[in-house]
Amino acid sequence: MSFKKKIGLGVASAVLGISLVGGGTFAYFNDVETTENTFASGTLDLTVDPSTIIDVENIKPGDKMNRHFELVNDGSLDISEVLLTTDYSVNDDNGDADFGDHIRVNFLKNADKNGLIQDPENVITSAYLSDLKGEMPDAVKNQIEAWFGWGDEDSGLKSGDTDDLYVQFEFVDNGEDQNVFQGDSLELEWSFDAKQTDGELK
Repeated sequence: MSFKKKIGLGVASAVLGISLVGGGTFAYFNDVETTENTFASGTLDLTVDPSTIIDVENIKPGDKMNRHFELVNDGSLDISEVLLTTDYSVNDDNGDADFGDHIRVNFLKNADKNGLIQDPENVITSAYLSDLKGEMPDAVKNQIEAWFGWGDEDSGLKSGDTDDLYVQFEFVDNGEDQNVFQGDSLELEWSFDAKQTDGELK
C-alpha cells in the first residue's frame, strides 16, 4: 500500500472515530430540572418622633429645657447603631460670639438602655453644642455592658422596636455679661444615621 493511501486511510479512520464519538454523546439519557430562586433585600427605616425635638423662644441665661423623643425602627432589618451628628447655625445680631458655646446638652440619655444594677442612667453625651459639632455618638448604644450578661438591653435597635430618649438643654449662665446674645437665635440640626448590622449566614 502506498504512503498516500495509508495517510488517506488513517484520516478516514480518524473522521469515522470522531463521528462515532460525537454521535455517541446523543445516546445518553438526559433530565433537566430548573429551580426558581429569589433574593429580596431588607429595608432600613429609622423614624424620629417628633421630627422637631425643640422649638423654644424667649430663653435667657439659666433656663433649662427638658425634651423627650423616640427613635423607631420601622424597617425590616435590625439597626446596629444610630450615629448622631450635630450641626447648627447662629443668627447673630450683636457680635461674633458663638451662641453654641453657651447652649449645653446637660444630658442626652437612652432610657431603654438604662442599667438595672450599675450606672442606671445610660447617658449618650453631655457637652456644649459647639463641642458636639462634628462628633458622632451612638444614640442606641448601651454604654455599660450587661451585668454578668443579664438585666440590660443590648445595643442597637431591633426591627419594630422603639427607644425612648431624653435630653436637657441649658442656656448656661456663666456669671458674666451675656448681653451680646440678646436677640440671637440658633438653628440646631441633629441627624440620626442608622447603620445595618453585620452580614450573616442565611
